[in-house]
Amino acid sequence: MDSTLSLFPLGWQHYLLGGLFIGAGVALLYLFTGLVGGMSTVFSSTWSFVVQRPFFQQARFTESRGWRLVYAAGLVLGALVWWLAFSDGTPLSTGVPVWMLLLGGFFVGYGARLGNGCTSGHGICGLGSLQWPSLLAVLTFMATAFITANLVAWGLA
Repeated sequence: MDSTLSLFPLGWQHYLLGGLFIGAGVALLYLFTGLVGGMSTVFSSTWSFVVQRPFFQQARFTESRGWRLVYAAGLVLGALVWWLAFSDGTPLSTGVPVWMLLLGGFFVGYGARLGNGCTSGHGICGLGSLQWPSLLAVLTFMATAFITANLVAWGLA
């Protein structure tokens, strides 16, 4: 069996094209506005609408939440357009139990807060602007992902 078929059963081309679109979008956002489009800050700035705790009421969240909501809506709408244009209309699903998805989401959120950013912020924006802390963050993300994927593949997790 072809190794790319086992790693990417639906093909790899759409991942490449999606990555190019994301990279171009982030680059254009920075080029035309000077703004960095990391998603963990979008999440935190959105919470600033409803949570009055001092962390969420920082100026960096409250003053940028308008454009960040538009940015997030563009990502969601882009995914919807992609799905409508290139899928057969069948929703994708996973065999992963809901509790595992929630637990994984908690760990991802905790890691993003601990690492002062998420994979999109560090991996796309930070590496693109040659920031040393982002390189360290991405290496940590990737090492953790490799270890976790192998533990799951071996049935140890």
